[in-house]
Amino acid sequence: MDWKRITSGLLGFPLVLIILLIGNKYIVDIALAIIAILGMNEYFNAIGKVANPVRWVGYVSCVSIAFIHIIPQEYLNMVVTLGIPTILIILFAQVIATDMKTSFKDIAYTFIGIFYVVFFTMFVAFIDGMPNGKILIWYAIFAAWGTDIFAYFIGKHFGKHKFSKVSPKKSIEGCIGGTIGAIIMMLIYTYFANTYFGMEYSYIFITGIGIILSLVGQIGDFAASSIKRFVEIKDFSNLIPGHGGMLDRIDSLIFLAPFAYALFTML
Repeated sequence: MDWKRITSGLLGFPLVLIILLIGNKYIVDIALAIIAILGMNEYFNAIGKVANPVRWVGYVSCVSIAFIHIIPQEYLNMVVTLGIPTILIILFAQVIATDMKTSFKDIAYTFIGIFYVVFFTMFVAFIDGMPNGKILIWYAIFAAWGTDIFAYFIGKHFGKHKFSKVSPKKSIEGCIGGTIGAIIMMLIYTYFANTYFGMEYSYIFITGIGIILSLVGQIGDFAASSIKRFVEIKDFSNLIPGHGGMLDRIDSLIFLAPFAYALFTML
């Protein structure tokens, strides 16, 4: 039994619960910006083994998450959309300004990191700011962390068939069990949401959402593993005992967040 992993999870969950339930959307945005900075720093430290990322652009991009709900809604889509090419322009300007001491490889790794960490994390903030966002955000969390929890325990006790060399410890049994476990958690949560919060969510639709989000979240987990294997590290950091770094903890959640936001608009 990995007691470090369990203890860290039990201590961290109440903090997440307090921020999401009590904090307004501005507090949540600030918390997500801090989380993104921690994740971005871990990503840059990892990629620093093969390139020289433009760190200041990455960190400034992370801070922008704190201002998502300060920007008037009618301008938000335009700002976010223009933000992506603007970041790319700034990165190429860095290449020009440094007379190519900052290389194309450096800005390519930087841009991928910004898109991966910052842009994906933004969608967690978008979900929280939706109508009934405080209820919907937990579907994304259950899809990500529920899959992770069930996949870990089922894979540990019943996993016999390895899934991929990208993450050798993961098994097919664990991946399937993780998805089933996450769906069960989401359906139980739907019962409480419908019964006590006046929602009218379809169990069939939630099941479909659960399957999609769980599978996408697992691809996000494999994506993080592929980065770590590329730079030959086990975890992004040792920030959270038993779990690794911040990016190790949120890799599934941020990967599925854009899809969750799109699916939740249909609820």
